[in-house]
Amino acid sequence: MPVAMRARSSNGYLLIAASGGLNQQRTGISDAVVVARILNATLVIPELDHRSYWKDDSDFANIFDVNWFISYLAKDVTIVRRVPDKFMRSMDKPPYTMRVPRKSPPEYYLDQVLPILQRRSVLQLTKFDYRLANNIDDELQKLRCRANYHALRFTKPIQELGQKLVTRMHAMANRFIAVHLRFEPDMLAFSGCYFGGGDKERNELGEIRKRWETLTDVDADEERRRGRCPLTPHEVGLMLRALGFANDSYIYVASGEIYGGEETLRPLRDLFPNFYTKEMLANEDLKPFLPFSSRLAAIDYIVCDESDVFVTNNNGNMAKILAGRRRYMGHKRTIRPNAKRFGPLMMEKDAMDWDTFARKVKAFQKGFMGEPDEMRPGRGEFHEYPYSCICERPLSDVVDNKRGDPRSEQGNQGLRERSKEEEPALGGKENEA
Repeated sequence: MPVAMRARSSNGYLLIAASGGLNQQRTGISDAVVVARILNATLVIPELDHRSYWKDDSDFANIFDVNWFISYLAKDVTIVRRVPDKFMRSMDKPPYTMRVPRKSPPEYYLDQVLPILQRRSVLQLTKFDYRLANNIDDELQKLRCRANYHALRFTKPIQELGQKLVTRMHAMANRFIAVHLRFEPDMLAFSGCYFGGGDKERNELGEIRKRWETLTDVDADEERRRGRCPLTPHEVGLMLRALGFANDSYIYVASGEIYGGEETLRPLRDLFPNFYTKEMLANEDLKPFLPFSSRLAAIDYIVCDESDVFVTNNNGNMAKILAGRRRYMGHKRTIRPNAKRFGPLMMEKDAMDWDTFARKVKAFQKGFMGEPDEMRPGRGEFHEYPYSCICERPLSDVVDNKRGDPRSEQGNQGLRERSKEEEPALGGKENEA
């Protein structure tokens, strides 16, 4: 990959305040590197969000290897840990702070941001997430990839524990599925959806929803019909079984706080008894990380990245970031639900037999199974499909890499197709979503 050489002199120091959770911040950090290159600015190690829902006070150095980040990108962008104290004391005014519009093109930064940086010498960009356009020059896209997939390396403690969990999964099964469940109370409340928990759920999520003053009341059934609701853990399990994954497959469940706890997870566990989480695998090793949601998310990120099949119940930040990484790193299967088709299907599932349901799932999931060519260049987020950074590969290589396909011969080693006797029932109260 060609290296974009930076100019010798800097136009000033660029401060970045990333926002959101770990993966949202990851997009902001990698985009900040590109913006610093566009502005010919010296990038200061970005500040992470300490005030979001997760309330994690981890700094960049607690999650990522700072020295590696600085040295890896040294030929592209000058990066420092902080603005020199002597320079800050010499300034007449505090650093100028501004927020740029979402998905701003390079021209916006050159026309609107660069003059301020040159005039004030230190500039801070706040709420920095998805503030750079999706489609930019290929050389800048490649820098985006270098920052995201190479320069952002987790700290040694996080990396070691993540790899230890991967080793423990592989010790039990040659191949395993990682399922990312975004099913936290805040996320469900924000969606405005209903998940079958009666008045208790409506009241609890309704109270959480009041945190966002700008949210209006929505029709929960209509939101589900339009595909705007995340799949429940049970629905994810039904999707996987319908796609041909056997109930003796091993799954690793990556998640934060699941709304409803064990009761919500039980239907998925019943469908896949070989069910594991970081809490189950790490035991005492996890204790130092428990107060820090972003570090826990980083551990999940590592295991999901190393899984043979990665499955999501939503199309959020982690789903997109990992789908892109798995494409970039050589292609491993990523299954994401066809939300627009699954909403109505899940509302009607109890009125059909298993074979009909499974046939519809397989039909709806065409184009959502992580095939290398299922997305055209320029479509979707670049972080999800980093096309400028992916080299053309011979068809034989792509075919050989379909090991995670439950229909392939290699994929049947540990992710075998279900037998007729294993078909899960759709009806009955215990199977309600």
